[in-house]
Amino acid sequence: MATTAGPAAPVPPGPYTLDPTIWDEAYTREGVPRPHYADLIEQLGTANLGETGRAIAADLASRGVVFGSGAESEPFVVDLVPRILTAAEWSPLERGLTQRVRALNAFIEDAYGERRIVSEGVMPARVLDTAEHFDPALLGMPYVAPPANVAGLDLVRGPDGRFAVLEDNLRTPSGIAYMEAARDVLDARLPVPPPRGRESVSGAVDQLGVILRAASPSEDSSNVVLLSDGPGNSAWFEHRLLARKLGVPVVTPEDLELRGTQVLARDEDGGSTPVDVVYRRTDEDRAHDESGSPTTLAQVLLPAVMAGSLAVANAFGNGIGDDKLAHAYVEDMIGLYLGEEPVLPSVRTLDPGKPEHLEEALDRIGEMVVKPRTGHGGEGIVICAHATPGDRDAAATALRAEPDDWVAQELVMISAHPTVVDGVLAPCHVDLRPFVLSSRDDVTVVPGGLTRVALQPGALVVNSSQRGGGKDTWVLGEEP
Repeated sequence: MATTAGPAAPVPPGPYTLDPTIWDEAYTREGVPRPHYADLIEQLGTANLGETGRAIAADLASRGVVFGSGAESEPFVVDLVPRILTAAEWSPLERGLTQRVRALNAFIEDAYGERRIVSEGVMPARVLDTAEHFDPALLGMPYVAPPANVAGLDLVRGPDGRFAVLEDNLRTPSGIAYMEAARDVLDARLPVPPPRGRESVSGAVDQLGVILRAASPSEDSSNVVLLSDGPGNSAWFEHRLLARKLGVPVVTPEDLELRGTQVLARDEDGGSTPVDVVYRRTDEDRAHDESGSPTTLAQVLLPAVMAGSLAVANAFGNGIGDDKLAHAYVEDMIGLYLGEEPVLPSVRTLDPGKPEHLEEALDRIGEMVVKPRTGHGGEGIVICAHATPGDRDAAATALRAEPDDWVAQELVMISAHPTVVDGVLAPCHVDLRPFVLSSRDDVTVVPGGLTRVALQPGALVVNSSQRGGGKDTWVLGEEP
């Protein structure tokens, strides 16, 4: 059991045990609540956590908040204990996220343009040329707006309390609607009033609408549609909610038609409306398949994009910015494109295509996380410190055999946060998914974003696809 210091409230009874090797978001290593958590923890001590948790779950179910589709959909779980970030913590994160997304947008445009990053020796050409989502057919594509209008980055906090970027998500990042749902149900059910000065997230969708309309290549109109796969998409709940709040129609690829270089969307009355901006939320994000043939999606959209009459947000080809090997070079991108020092570091990522990096990864294989360059949701990842000897050997073999298909990343023992497990508080690992919205003229970071949580103590994968959940994230305003 954790120790306490002085008269401050101790950690709660039950399974809550502080691990000195892990940063706890709410408690110091001495078991004292951090000042910005003290009131929350005191008031939760008298609450019926199990009953409140069930009420939150019922509210989410009544709103249809699920992850997944059809018979495989799962309730989206929101834990009742919010994460709290002080203004002093959030301010450098906001600056660093803004900087990073500006550099990543510049990189994507450069990758399909002059390729300065290669000619100036910052990134080996093979990193671009071997990336699964690099599409040479898009070279010279015009960009009316930044390629990644919506970015969702994954931040982790290590044992030293410092944040770093674990992954960059620039294709179809989800979570804005889940973030708003978490805020709404906690404000209604949490037996603790929100602190004065807490930053609002209610403007996120309005700002998204501004960004999308600003992406229109037309000076006379800004007709936006949200393009979804339909009910089979795992984020179908979010697609419908965002479209309703944005005041735009949800369409599927079958609803779109190309006439010349203009894309039209069929409406409910059987007619059709010209489209200026497609907010793409489809699982298919490629313009061309493995054989180089245009995908069905690209057959409808790409001619209009190349003609400059349609903007797609997020753009075709963005996967090069998502690439986990490109992640190893983002801090260098900041220097190249912005002439600045990185505010927010990346989790150190080794490029196995460099002999010295491969040698280091193999020498330290037991300390590394080995990831496929593509993939998502935690699939294919080997956390070698927790893997069987056979799995570690397989990871080492894969690095040797196919160094361009894998990365090796430093293992970060990510921070823990009080989370309700079986009616009591227990420390569960968390990361942070902030959302960054970009136009040519402005970059907006939504305050806080969505904290993702592994719902069992000790579990390290927080993704919803791996049965993780979410937490409301409070960003406190500046002290008066």
